[in-house]
Amino acid sequence: MIDKATDSEIKICCATFYQSDVVRLLFGDVLHPGTLELTSHLGQIIGLTETDRVLDVACGRGASAVHLAERFGCHVTGLDYGPESVAGAEEHAAARGVAHLTTFRTGDAEELPLDNGTFDAVISECSFCTFPDKTTVARVLRPGGRLGLTDMTVSGDLPDDIQSLLSWVACVTGAGTPEHYVATLEQAGFTSFTIENHGAALMQMVNDVRRRFLAVELAAGLGKLNLGDLDLSEGKRLALRAVELIEKGVWGYTLIAARKE
Repeated sequence: MIDKATDSEIKICCATFYQSDVVRLLFGDVLHPGTLELTSHLGQIIGLTETDRVLDVACGRGASAVHLAERFGCHVTGLDYGPESVAGAEEHAAARGVAHLTTFRTGDAEELPLDNGTFDAVISECSFCTFPDKTTVARVLRPGGRLGLTDMTVSGDLPDDIQSLLSWVACVTGAGTPEHYVATLEQAGFTSFTIENHGAALMQMVNDVRRRFLAVELAAGLGKLNLGDLDLSEGKRLALRAVELIEKGVWGYTLIAARKE
């Protein structure tokens, strides 16, 4: 159990974890609940068009960025802390024929290496809750720009048995209530909020991951997969606890869209 991790440790661990082969076996190419269907819905909610310049914060291997470029014809810049994820995103965009509509960069979401007012829209999927400074995205949006995020939310205090670094990596212990997110974003100058509950998508993803743990165990047992520092028993325990907490309404998954003043 890790009592407290620094912001830097969390970022490094997240980047390393989400670039790993283990994660690809557990989650596939889309590392957030709702798959690309929810990504499309998010794009519709914030009104993406082919003239928009979009920033995908913590883009991973580019599944959502590429999908948005294909679906809406917009130009998407993907930013991720992990260089291997960025390289994978560039390969994915090229394979899908949308390299001309996408740009991928390595960078820190809290120190965005981008000019003020550069983007018409910013999206963040299942990563916003891990940013200690949740207002930084406002800087790169033009006035009237739109923010769309889908993320873990909590209701009440989290049990002590999941207060670990693994829980941070799983986008859990940094989560707040939808009301807390809205209040934080209001302070950053956002208005015109849309809020939707997508808890069913979270439950589906957790159950899918639980089923895939068997494949990970088999691959590791055959020497075909290096687990690194990942404790599979802890991962399975966390997944089981996730089901319990989702059923109790402690954990949820929420879409929030807003407009910058």
